[in-house]
Amino acid sequence: MSLVTVDEINAFLERDFPGNGNRCEQVGERWATAILPTDAINLRPGGIISGPTVFGICDAALYYACFTAIGIEPMTLTSELSIRFMRPARGEVLRARADLHQVGRRSIIGSIVAWTDDPAKPVAVAQGTYVRPTG
Repeated sequence: MSLVTVDEINAFLERDFPGNGNRCEQVGERWATAILPTDAINLRPGGIISGPTVFGICDAALYYACFTAIGIEPMTLTSELSIRFMRPARGEVLRARADLHQVGRRSIIGSIVAWTDDPAKPVAVAQGTYVRPTG
């Protein structure tokens, strides 16, 4: 069972990250999905969603997934995140789903899949670690 709801995560984002373009779309036990409607600011020539945009939504999805296991903790921070781009990301909506594999006392480890039109055709896969605040 998730410790937070989609509405709670999005209320936190609106309050603390008002310029953030993506939102939480779904949550479950140790997983979350982020969504970003794309526009001209996110696109490279040829209508391809930029790599930094794809990286960012992967990072956001993992951040939201952390909240499902520990509650909303703004100072949970990215420790490392690696990504492999698999195909050009084209589409009007970009999504990423993060699944947590380990929730420890100090770190949280997960993997992320990003896609545009079809989740069976990912545009990128990533893995990362978040660190929990001390004290």
